[in-house]
Formats: sequence, C-alpha cells, structure tokens
Amino acid sequence: MIEVKDNVYWVGIKDWDLRRFHGHELSTHRGSTYNSYIIKDEKTVLVDTVWGPYKEEFVENLDREVGLKNIDYIVINHCEPDHSGSLGYLMSKIPGTPIYCSKHGEETIKRHFHGDWNLNVVKTGDKLNIGKSDLIFVEMQMMHWPDSMLTYVTGSNVVLSNDAFGQHYSPVSLFNDQVNECELYQEAIKYFANILTPFRPLIKKKIEEIKALNLPIDIIAPSHGVIWRKNPLQIIEKYYEWSQPDYSEGNVVIVYDTMYDATKKMAEAIGEGLLKNNVPYKLYNSSITDTSDLITELFKAKAIIAGSCTVNNGPLSSISLIMEELKAHKIKGKPAAGFGSYGWSGEGAKHISETLAKNGFNVVNDPIQFKYQPTTDELNLCVEFGEKFAKSLL
Repeated sequence: MIEVKDNVYWVGIKDWDLRRFHGHELSTHRGSTYNSYIIKDEKTVLVDTVWGPYKEEFVENLDREVGLKNIDYIVINHCEPDHSGSLGYLMSKIPGTPIYCSKHGEETIKRHFHGDWNLNVVKTGDKLNIGKSDLIFVEMQMMHWPDSMLTYVTGSNVVLSNDAFGQHYSPVSLFNDQVNECELYQEAIKYFANILTPFRPLIKKKIEEIKALNLPIDIIAPSHGVIWRKNPLQIIEKYYEWSQPDYSEGNVVIVYDTMYDATKKMAEAIGEGLLKNNVPYKLYNSSITDTSDLITELFKAKAIIAGSCTVNNGPLSSISLIMEELKAHKIKGKPAAGFGSYGWSGEGAKHISETLAKNGFNVVNDPIQFKYQPTTDELNLCVEFGEKFAKSLL
C-alpha cells in the first residue's frame, strides 16, 4: 500500500503495457493505472476495485495488506469494468460486505454481476460515518457514466473522484509533484477530449456545484493516472476551462488525407496562407495519425480545415471517420472549411464542407478543389484561400 494522506492508501494496479482502451478505441501510449483506495478508520473502507484481468492479484494484495475480513464497507464510485471488474471475485470471498453506490450504480451493478448483494444507494450530500471521518458522496452523472459519483473523506480532505480528473498514464510516481508536468497535462487533456468532451455543459455545471460545496480539498485521487497532491485544485480549474464551449489554444488544425499528394500540396499551400497572416497551424494526415491524438488536437484547435481527394463520390475513409468523431464528441462551433483534389468527379470537398456545417461548425469559405495535380497558379489560389480564412479569424 502507498499512503495518499492520513490513513487513505492506494491499493491499485499499474498497467505499464496497456496501449489501447475502451475496446481499442482510445490509445494509451503511456499505459494506465487502475486506482483503488483503502480508508483505515474505526471502519475500513475499500473504494473501487480494478480491471477484471487483475482480480486475483488485486484480491491477494488486499488480503495480505489489509485482510479481506477487515473490510467493513465497499464504495463503488463507478461500475465500468475497469473499476468494478474485480468486484465479483472479491464478493465471492466476503459476500455480506455492504456496498455503497449511486442509484444508477445499483442498477448497473445488478446488471453486470447478477449478485444478491447488500447494496446501499446514496445521493449527493449523504454521509457515512466511519469513525473519526465521514464519507460524503457527490453524484457526478455523465462524468462519464450515469452512475458516476465521487467520495469525499473528511478530516484528510481527500477527494476520491473516479474517472473525473484522471489520465491514462502510468509514471514512476503516483503523485503529480513527482512526474513530468508536460506529460501529465498531455494525458489529462487527451483524456478529457476523448472521453468527457461530449458532456462539457454537464461538467461545467458540476464543477460549479463542487465549488459551491466549499469543501477543503488537499488531495484529488482519481481512478486512473496520478494523484493530484500539489495544488490539487489546478485540475478542477482546468476542467472548468476545458468545459467552456469556446475553449481553444489558438491554432488552426489542417487535417487531410491524400492518395498521390495532390491534396497534401493543397494543404501545405493553405497553411502558407495562414502564416502570411500570422495564424499558426498544425498539419495532420488523418490516415497515419493516431485518431485519439488527432481528436485531442481538434479539441484544442481554434479552427479546422479538412481536406480529401474524392473517392467513390466522397472523401477518403479516414476523413469520413474524423467527421464522425467530431460529431460523436460534440466538437463544434469552430470556424471551418473544406478542400480537396479530384479526378473523375468532385464531390469530396463539397461533402466535407456540408458535413462540417451539418455538425455545427461555422463554415467560413466555400470549398476549394482542383482536378488531379494542382498547378502553380492553383496552389497560389490555395494560399489565398488560407489568407482569406485567416482574416476571418481576426
């Protein structure tokens, strides 16, 4: 066990080898952790478990470090299998132990495990006394499942926040003041962009509710990644900033796919036009860029320009995928434009532009497209396209 603060201990698992998550949907270049916690007071409480493949190792560790028979209560903040996956195996050892969860958590636990367990439903503001400390429960619906909640430990002022404020990150240390801050924030914003972005209005409201509770917070301990020990409120402030509908980091992202570099040449020329007006940009080929990383960049972008050649009367599949991901993540409201090359027919750029508009983007320019390889004059028109787009941002 690793002490977090004042008899709150980490008893989780580090998964150094994890590279894909959520059914291979999300890339995890730096692995992840499954953070479970023990609170030792007059009563001993386990908060969350770990992913099922580690259930035997996890339960053996608990038995050695704590003693399974000494666990008085279990709190399940969120029932997704990466947090509750070991619960069935654990309950086979200590079947009568009371479990505390949200109303949606009760339903989810029953549907996942089909066990006749002692489930106790709690709501925001409910308390469980464990001796010198109380556990205060706060529902966190859609951060990121309906059942999500956090548990606050009085006295030690520790927030056990489950998925909120976490990262898929498995560094050497568990604490934010002992890791590379650049890596930490890369993973924190990637986690937010790929998992929590669709729920930004709810997150903004929930952050305001948490602030209104005026709880003293010394530690924020999520269920993935590092524990926020130094200036823990920084991640709450970042979540509030990221939840704003107009959040951006100031640059344009040009994302494209290409067959024979015609669209690539156009993308580079458009970027040249942006720079002529001092608008910074990033350029990504969607067919060779990790989708999770690209979603993060599109989330951070001030504006988006998307391009593809035309194949089968539409854009290449990687660009179509990005259009669907933008819609699914509810990334919208940004200035945008489409472009592309074509051979037989020219629907690709128009399709991109129409899709962006349909998905809630502010389409600034009419799409620009050229047949086969662009000429020098046509590339100059792409530069002008970029200049016009840049001026629309100023």
